[in-house]
Amino acid sequence: MDERRQSPADLELKHLRCLVAIIDTGSFTDAGPELGLSQAAVSRNLHALEQFLGVRLLHRTSRTIAPTPAGVRVLARARVLLAGADELVAEATAGHALLHLGHAWSAFGRHTTDFQRRWHERHPEVELRLVRHNSPTGGLAEGMCDLAVVRAPLDLKPWSHALIGHEHRIVALASDDPWARRRSIRLDEIPARTLAIDRRTGTTALNLWPEDQRPAVIYTQDIDDWLAAIATSRCIGVTPQATAAQYRRDGIVYRPLRNAAPVPVHLIWRRQDPHPATHAAVALALDLYREKPNSPPPPRSRR
Repeated sequence: MDERRQSPADLELKHLRCLVAIIDTGSFTDAGPELGLSQAAVSRNLHALEQFLGVRLLHRTSRTIAPTPAGVRVLARARVLLAGADELVAEATAGHALLHLGHAWSAFGRHTTDFQRRWHERHPEVELRLVRHNSPTGGLAEGMCDLAVVRAPLDLKPWSHALIGHEHRIVALASDDPWARRRSIRLDEIPARTLAIDRRTGTTALNLWPEDQRPAVIYTQDIDDWLAAIATSRCIGVTPQATAAQYRRDGIVYRPLRNAAPVPVHLIWRRQDPHPATHAAVALALDLYREKPNSPPPPRSRR
């Protein structure tokens, strides 16, 4: 075997495809047509792979072909790498036929289903995929989406953005909390309780209250952690109305919060090379928020 140090960058996918095809078809002869290669080319590719890795990958007899122990390990990893490469090519060649829309918690709240349905009706040539990502930009800064819905306080200067609407704030409570019997809660009552705040993607900050009148706080990591803490009755939460639409959970009730400024809802996207469907998505979101302005949810009846 060649003892020169090999770089992973020198590994070629065509060599891995040959190994997989040989195993799947059972022979070098049948692997050729599967790959569009001659039997000799298949043999050369396998030999090149074995030379590169420095191990024998197949046991070969006149009648059978079986992977060696090293071949079993390489084959499993090869299938993963080839699947990832195929997905990469599919997404790249799909180009603008796929629109990823990110969000940290609640997408468009109660408008989410309408947005998906109308998008499919109006733009069937562009597949819409919602991506939930626990980051302040809903996955945009991480490259997970083409544009994102954001509600958390965020410096919008690095991004192109559009204000699509506002949402009333509500209070999330355990269903057996004494306040759950009430029709609404006032903002100035919150400091009497312990407040759950998601420091990473939440919309609630202590500056909603005067510095000397702020509630005690526990910090959570994401929406599931936040809801779990509230369900124990140890704390309550303040959140946009969209949360109630997207996260209806046993043990949690929502009540309107009075005297609190609404939460602005923005769509953000990269300034450079935006997705061609960006402005269509913004227009549709604006339409939905204008058609069905958010109003405080009615309290649920007690059972």
